[in-house]
Amino acid sequence: MKKNPKSRPLVVERVQTGVRMEKRILKVSRALADLLDLSLGDLLEGVLLHAFEGKAPFGPETLRKIAELKKVFGLDVGAGASHRMKESGADHVGRTARA
Repeated sequence: MKKNPKSRPLVVERVQTGVRMEKRILKVSRALADLLDLSLGDLLEGVLLHAFEGKAPFGPETLRKIAELKKVFGLDVGAGASHRMKESGADHVGRTARA
């Protein structure tokens, strides 16, 4: 029986990165990755690859789990807040514009 070419492992080069994100978003993301038996990096890669193609990364059951996790961790913001978030206090690190 032939294997589907999409199911073959894809060898990639991964790099370590330090990204900053809202604390509650990180908590929900870590918990979701754990529920899905994924690393946080694998979860984020999958979400981004889906987003790059304009596809939804999660089905209805996973969205229900996310809603529960958002309640547990007090995450009360949605996509509409993404361009309005500002860091508070001494943790603020300025961003520089990129050309």
